[in-house]
Amino acid sequence: MSQSSYIGYVGTYTKGESDGIYSFTLDKEQATIKNVKLAATIDNPTYLTISEDNQSLYSVVKEGESGGVAAFSLKSATGELQKLNQQVLEGAPPCHVSVGIANRNVFSANYHKGTVESYLVSEDGTINLPSSIVYHHGSGPDERQEKPHTHYAAFTPDEKYVVAVDLGTDQVISYSLNEGNLVEKSIFTVKPGSGPRHLVFHPLNQSLAYLMTEFSSEVVVLKYHSEDGHFTEIQTISTLPTDFTENNQGSAIHLSSDGRFVYAANRGHDSIAVFSVNADNGTLTFIEHTSTYGNWPRDFVLDPSEDFLVATNQNSSNLVLYSRNKETGLLTMLQSDVKVPDPVCVKFIKI
Repeated sequence: MSQSSYIGYVGTYTKGESDGIYSFTLDKEQATIKNVKLAATIDNPTYLTISEDNQSLYSVVKEGESGGVAAFSLKSATGELQKLNQQVLEGAPPCHVSVGIANRNVFSANYHKGTVESYLVSEDGTINLPSSIVYHHGSGPDERQEKPHTHYAAFTPDEKYVVAVDLGTDQVISYSLNEGNLVEKSIFTVKPGSGPRHLVFHPLNQSLAYLMTEFSSEVVVLKYHSEDGHFTEIQTISTLPTDFTENNQGSAIHLSSDGRFVYAANRGHDSIAVFSVNADNGTLTFIEHTSTYGNWPRDFVLDPSEDFLVATNQNSSNLVLYSRNKETGLLTMLQSDVKVPDPVCVKFIKI
């Protein structure tokens, strides 16, 4: 593929019309998404991640009453996926999967079990059985926090720790990794009932992190202390208008690679909140809300050039393409009728 176009992938729920992982092409010159097609037949590949070298794609997978992670080889020139293997465990599948920079470690977070799983990756890209599984404990004040619900697990940028975000216990837990084994190092507790969901680190100042909460619909700005993996709070800011009182559940959060803008999605308000980042202290200032032109925006991603942003509306089964102003951070809708059934996660091949 030329650099005038990029290949993206969409993870889905297969409880309806979807058959697995879909791929698409973003044509930069025409500013359109095209060539949507089935890339891999697999059950409930709700979350995806792509290795830094673009050689491997890892996906959540469901198999009968079991669930786990599937490994695919990826041909970055064509976008073709070839399944290598999968590792599944008894019980519900995970909701999040991530991969280390060197493609030697994969981590999954299991919402239903309240666990984090660590997998070692072989030279050929296949994944081994989990080398470590940790179980979270506790609950929160919301009725949906009756037990742990791990929603995210990934390396810190320096790869000294694996950070897990637990929606059920209102905690961010840091683990060290010793030959694949997860060892708890520190716990940061957010405001009770917040329901923390996803975490993203500042790409330039890696001592800053931004935590998205699902229940309180807020972004919590955190300072990451690399000496022992603990976090401290800097700021909390809402992703919603002050006069919005209907049901909303915060979902995805991402930053631009220059570290100047944070984007956070609202399911219910059906919008993406845009924030500017203070270069001195990392705090956020709200800029605007942009409609997602659909129902229940589960995720979104900036394309490799960051001239565009693609959002997934799970309940209305459509992708939305925006142009992005790199100076102001603002989004402008270009295309909202791209049909993909029950889309959840969206990722691009890296450049």
